[in-house]
Amino acid sequence: MTIVVIASANQWQELTVGSSTDVQWIKTSAGFSFANYPDVAAFFVLDQTGLLDYSATTKPVFINSVTTTLQELNATENVFRLNGWQTFLQRPVWEIAGVINDDCKAVAQKLNKKIQPVKDEPGFISARIIAMIINEAYFALGDEVSTTVEIDTAMKLGTNYPYGPFEWAQKIGLNNIVVLLQKLSLLDKRYQPAPMLLKAIQNN
Repeated sequence: MTIVVIASANQWQELTVGSSTDVQWIKTSAGFSFANYPDVAAFFVLDQTGLLDYSATTKPVFINSVTTTLQELNATENVFRLNGWQTFLQRPVWEIAGVINDDCKAVAQKLNKKIQPVKDEPGFISARIIAMIINEAYFALGDEVSTTVEIDTAMKLGTNYPYGPFEWAQKIGLNNIVVLLQKLSLLDKRYQPAPMLLKAIQNN
């Protein structure tokens, strides 16, 4: 199976580790043409550098689109949303939005991933929860409950999370977190970004 990928260095590493040995990976860059790869099994577009004409291929196209839905993109049925944020691609289970078909399942199997179908909504499930945890941590920081180091340590020891909320925020990217929270807050004010989180972006 041959798979074409547009990704950052971190995304590339997370995506390709642990896959079947008979997967051939091709790393390309934004601005490529689907027509140049007529015989590949699938595409992963993870760097979000711009919209592509996904209708130019019938092969599965997996896109890193945590905030924007397939409906908003007017994407064709061969397109699948997944969470391409750092630390999420390496997970054994992927949340995927789209019409899950045999081609999608075949790719996931080759990559040793289990599929968790989810609704085509902003944030999926895990990204929405992690964004809220990070947001609450910034609220706590603003209320001077504790320091970033102490909050990270408490969350790792108390919940067995792989990272503390501030560590996770740096890996994911503060801007990614804020964009998702702002999108979610349009329907639910509980997702309003914490003032300290917005301040952190300005100082970043």
